[in-house]
Amino acid sequence: MRVKSGSVTRRRHKKVLRRTKGFYGSRHRLFRRANEGMLNAMGYAYRDRRNRKRDFRRLWITRINAAARLNGSTYSRLTHGLKLANIQLNRKMLSELAVRDPQAFSQVVKVATQ
Repeated sequence: MRVKSGSVTRRRHKKVLRRTKGFYGSRHRLFRRANEGMLNAMGYAYRDRRNRKRDFRRLWITRINAAARLNGSTYSRLTHGLKLANIQLNRKMLSELAVRDPQAFSQVVKVATQ
């Protein structure tokens, strides 16, 4: 007697087709095309979860550098000064200070460049 795998296969196909809802053309209708699309999409999602961290770090550094230059310093001088002054503010928080509270950022730059 052979084992039929109809229900298992249908479940797997339905799972893939649910995940590809909204894809263009046959990529959300036909299982084989949908599976290809899903595998590509999941690969891109995995890669870009890591790239997002890079992108935000670049954005924060750009903002800090711009604000530091307005205060007569540069990003590299500021980070070096912060390290010497033993001020442990990460880039995200420094960038938030630079954008939302320029006076406080100026104080931080002042302390770091003494």
